Amino acid sequence: MSATVVEVEKVEKMKNKPEDDQLGFGKYFTDHMFVMEYCDETGWGNPRISPYEPITLDPAAVIFHYGQTVFEGLKAYRTNDERILLFRPDMNMKRMNKSCERLSMPPIDEAEVLDYLKQLISLEKDWVPSSEGTSLYIRPFIIATEPFLGLAPSKQYKLVIILSPVGSYYPQGIQPVDIKVEEQYTRAVRGGTGMAKTAGNYCATFNAQSTASKQGFSQVLWLDAIEKKYIEEVGTSNVFFKVNGEVITPELTGSILPGITRMSVIEMLRSWGIPVSERKISIDEVYEYHQEGALEEVFCTGTAAVISPVGAFEWRGTSININDKQIGDVSRRLYDTLTGIQTGKIADPFHWTTEVK
Repeated sequence: MSATVVEVEKVEKMKNKPEDDQLGFGKYFTDHMFVMEYCDETGWGNPRISPYEPITLDPAAVIFHYGQTVFEGLKAYRTNDERILLFRPDMNMKRMNKSCERLSMPPIDEAEVLDYLKQLISLEKDWVPSSEGTSLYIRPFIIATEPFLGLAPSKQYKLVIILSPVGSYYPQGIQPVDIKVEEQYTRAVRGGTGMAKTAGNYCATFNAQSTASKQGFSQVLWLDAIEKKYIEEVGTSNVFFKVNGEVITPELTGSILPGITRMSVIEMLRSWGIPVSERKISIDEVYEYHQEGALEEVFCTGTAAVISPVGAFEWRGTSININDKQIGDVSRRLYDTLTGIQTGKIADPFHWTTEVK
């Protein structure tokens, strides 16, 4: 059953929309946003679409002091025949509830919030760019708003959805990137919040990422927190290794974000008859595969880039080059197929896309 059509307060003056070649990522925002609130006594309520504007919070709001917040990231795409498509948005709603559970936050009605999201995008459909590689980035988030300094979960929350037209992740075309293996800092630990999409997981990566960037690397490859041995993620992406025809990706143990693109890649590879293993894989093992000539491809997956090929690792002063720093056949096929499905250019045999009317 569809959610109630929400109240809409339209802006008095519409913004000037940027040109597609000026978008970048997360710099521009649409005219409207979606908002609703929660309190323990009445649950979620007062859903509405309002002008995009600052949020006013009490200085004692729990979000400021204890970081109780979760968020999601997904995209809307404009097809050649002017339809607007979402890619597996039901999975984002499901993951948001998993994050809420870990952060002691109230669950959302997944179908209802997805319906509200569609209403917002329908209102803002002119903001969905049409150039190759562009899309409308969607950021739902929940913050704890109760003014209370006691160390306990908030009893009040605000859910907001904002939209941002974004440019192509690969303005110069898809190219392999160099990444640095991080052995000093830790992103997350099993039993912690690594599987949740929450703010603290991301600011904890800034130090390592800043150092790697200064050294000329695009991303950081994170190892497990206990033994500093087993591979977990690359930056904000999941990572895959193609070894002797088999694709291997680290298993989900609670410290790795369960990516929607990761899930889709696994399902797609298996549908093509390519074997996929979800298991522990160590950096030493990857180095051995490289030495044997068995390491054929490495690629990362995520909402922003979809597929990001890896050209080389830097590990303890040793450079591990992959496929002569060229894009592998599987990486290319995955990128072309996934982006083709997302933009409606090719058939969607998995029924992953949802049209916004």
